Amino acid sequence: MSLKGKTLFITGASRGIGKAIALRAARDGANIAIAAKTAEPHPKLEGTIYTAAEEIEAAGGKALPLIVDVREETQVKEAIDKAAATFGGLDILVNNASAIQLTPLAATDMKRFDLMHQINTRGTLVCCKHALDHLARADNPHILMLSPPLDMQEKWFAPFTPYAIAKYGMSLAVLGLAGELRPKGIGVNALWPRTTIATAAVRNLIGGDDMVSKSRTPEILADAAYEIFTSPAKSFSGNFLIDDTFLTARGVTDFDRYRVDPAQPLMPDFFVPDDSEPPVGLGPAKE
Repeated sequence: MSLKGKTLFITGASRGIGKAIALRAARDGANIAIAAKTAEPHPKLEGTIYTAAEEIEAAGGKALPLIVDVREETQVKEAIDKAAATFGGLDILVNNASAIQLTPLAATDMKRFDLMHQINTRGTLVCCKHALDHLARADNPHILMLSPPLDMQEKWFAPFTPYAIAKYGMSLAVLGLAGELRPKGIGVNALWPRTTIATAAVRNLIGGDDMVSKSRTPEILADAAYEIFTSPAKSFSGNFLIDDTFLTARGVTDFDRYRVDPAQPLMPDFFVPDDSEPPVGLGPAKE
């Protein structure tokens, strides 16, 4: 199955994981609606919706850059409707936009919690709500959340309860919508990385360049997302997938190509269940 001619609406697609997913689909000749807030260059953030559009077009796809704040329902609805009208439908929704602050409740301003909740949980639901009618008319419709497995352990919540609640809200949406939308043939799945991923959030908010060097590139999630989108939506739904385990099941054996620095050990990400064994070692790559 190919994504040629398919239309994807991707939130947070101006950089990082969202852009990587867009570029992978563009190689097939897909149409990409880039739904993000960055229209002007930012001193600490790479790229805008317009530079991402140029890269998507260069990769072989068609791009529609849209200024969208997922907290604003009217903006979301207008953007999804415009993408469907421009490309003749909507096949795939990717809820990638996310806000993060790794602080305990005592150190978290409630306005920051509101931001995380409004982008992560509520923003996901708003995008899904307004995409449903379009997706129901597609041949193989998928919704993907970049969110973790529902591994409800205290250790995942205690260090940063506000963020964990907002992020797990996206996964709860997967759990519910997979059942709600199964009669419509819409696949709903979650995808999460085993290791940290080299993104602006990791560099600027979590661990700096040192953690980036111990991360995998966004392309590992892009390749995993592609495998999801080219699976039959009617039978492939309600899954909480870890990137390397899923790719291994799909025949991928070379994971060193996703390392930022092969000489560095990989840093495990949050929220990966204890019983999820990595298919390859996370230590430094062997020469």
